[in-house]
Amino acid sequence: MSFAFDLLLALSLLWSAWHTLTVTRLDRAIVLFIAFGLLMALAWARLSAPDIGLAEAAIGAGLTGALLLDAYGALHRRQGKS
Repeated sequence: MSFAFDLLLALSLLWSAWHTLTVTRLDRAIVLFIAFGLLMALAWARLSAPDIGLAEAAIGAGLTGALLLDAYGALHRRQGKS
């Protein structure tokens, strides 16, 4: 059971990383980046490194994701005014 979950997690990481890099819409790439960060935090927790997992969730998915969404919103507003 544990091996199956680890395999599913690894495949999910690869899938989300690939789609984050190849998606054409910026908003979808940001959401996939956040999902990748959360999956990465789960992978670190499975590797018995909960401190790195918490840092990944807080900084990688949380803070960076919020900053990217804010930058996307500013870019979208700027293009709407032109």
